[in-house]
Amino acid sequence: MKQVKAAVLEAFEKPLAIREFPDPGDPGPGEALVSIEIAGICGTDVHLWLGQLAIPLPNIMGHESAGRIERLGPGLLKDWRGETLRVGDRVTWASSISCGECYYCRVKKQATRCLTRKAYGISYCSTDAPHLRGGYAEKILLRANTAIFRIPDSVPGEALIGAGCALTTAIHASERAPLEWGDTVVVQGTGPVGLAAIAVAKAAGAGKIVAIGGPPHRLELARGFGAEVCIDIAQVTDVESRRRLVHEAVGPYGADQVIECVGYPLAVNEGILLCRDGGQFVVLGQYADAGNIDFNPHTITRKQLRVIGSWGFEPRHVDRAIRLLERDATLREKFAAGITHSFSLAQADQALQTARSLAGGKTVIRPNQVAGA
Repeated sequence: MKQVKAAVLEAFEKPLAIREFPDPGDPGPGEALVSIEIAGICGTDVHLWLGQLAIPLPNIMGHESAGRIERLGPGLLKDWRGETLRVGDRVTWASSISCGECYYCRVKKQATRCLTRKAYGISYCSTDAPHLRGGYAEKILLRANTAIFRIPDSVPGEALIGAGCALTTAIHASERAPLEWGDTVVVQGTGPVGLAAIAVAKAAGAGKIVAIGGPPHRLELARGFGAEVCIDIAQVTDVESRRRLVHEAVGPYGADQVIECVGYPLAVNEGILLCRDGGQFVVLGQYADAGNIDFNPHTITRKQLRVIGSWGFEPRHVDRAIRLLERDATLREKFAAGITHSFSLAQADQALQTARSLAGGKTVIRPNQVAGA
């Protein structure tokens, strides 16, 4: 029987192992077998590797991927947009599937909080057939009812995965916490989510955008995406000095909106102080459980803040991300250029550790590329 290779997380904080699984053969009704061309390393993957989110082990990670349809199951004729699907089409997909029937799906219209939601690269144990449910693999078998999107010819895979789930996550956050035209915005963090948040804020009509993060090469990327002021946390090491610089940039009252994209809990305390009275504080980076902090809720009351959390994204946000990339060539180029490291599947652990080290911009795996090619 033909075998399919995948990089597997077998234990937290241990190197990824290359394992083989049986090729699933012909997909079932509504399913699709996709040959993975490119898979992004998300910051969440690093948190998963560290054991900061409860996931089943062993696990084939990878929840932001694109590839070509190898086989279509019976009844799968069209993508989420209603466009015809054919073998050989380039596709991507929403990383999670919700039930559509539970309290959160049907009543509250918050499918990201679905009681039975499962995400590719996160929720599936690789020992359970059909095994191939993550993007760090030569192939992935997509379940029936997956929101699949045919990728427009004008959108390179590098642009799509360079944007990754960060762009869809930022679009969801902008929906939950909309800006008013000309609002001042502070983005904490200049990783992929922070860069995407800057791009989305700019597209939504933000006035001045301030980025707080590092290292310097990521701050340069932040400028390219629309941040007018960048504060390097390695150069400005104390919270009070950073707050003073933010106020110099946006005015004495603070920012209309602060978006936390760091993923470290202490950033929340700092971010709240950067908001103007009556402003919005959006918590976007705390996807994994990185621990607790001491926190004074009096600050929220006194400043009359709106504190808004945003978790994941839904298929409509993938659709909006693709449409944004389709119409904005400059943004496509910026996200594609943000990919600084590319690895083969055999180098998957090196890829993960590169992303963890913040050594560059976006790191990707090309599962069907030969090592060293």
